[in-house]
Amino acid sequence: MPYEPSKLELPKVDSVRLRIVSEARRHFLLHGFRSVTMADLATELGMSKKTLYTCFSSKVMLVEAVVRQKFDDIDTELEKITAFRDVDFLNSLQQMLACVQKHTDEVQPSFVRDIQRESPALFQLVEGRRREIIQRYFGTLFTEGQKRGMIRKDVRVDLVVAVLLAATQAIVNPATLAEFGLTPTTGFTTIIRIVLEGVLTAKGKQLPLASE
Repeated sequence: MPYEPSKLELPKVDSVRLRIVSEARRHFLLHGFRSVTMADLATELGMSKKTLYTCFSSKVMLVEAVVRQKFDDIDTELEKITAFRDVDFLNSLQQMLACVQKHTDEVQPSFVRDIQRESPALFQLVEGRRREIIQRYFGTLFTEGQKRGMIRKDVRVDLVVAVLLAATQAIVNPATLAEFGLTPTTGFTTIIRIVLEGVLTAKGKQLPLASE
């Protein structure tokens, strides 16, 4: 039976599970999950495979926990950045771009490729969470920027977000990244640069992008 990501929230992470997920995250995101075995992780953690499998019944379940932790971290950081409406728009956008760049830097193309090949359902989870984050946080900040004269008044924010989503889905995937020799970071940075060049006002273009 094909694997399907959990529809329910994962059980509350205790200290042992948290340690396992943190170690797995470091190895999976750097090397891809095909080349990292549960035995490798057990050795790194100094525990038996039995203990590891008691906490996570399969490697795919562990990968799902890593993905959820990763996106939860992004969500928490972006929530803090966009929580206050009285902060400087350009500073908030700069922080948001730096946050996204930091998190995409952690992910190597092999990890995304492995997920797409080995677990399409989990890859859909990744794309779904990415879509939610872009819609929620970039949409919120672009709306605020438009009020402050940083985003052009003649463009619809929801359409800008739709363009950003479509471009991200088309470019930040294993096949296209490989075709153009990009990483997730360089792919997304290029997209956001192009989008911002089109929608920022002269006042808004005071912003130095995170990659500059």
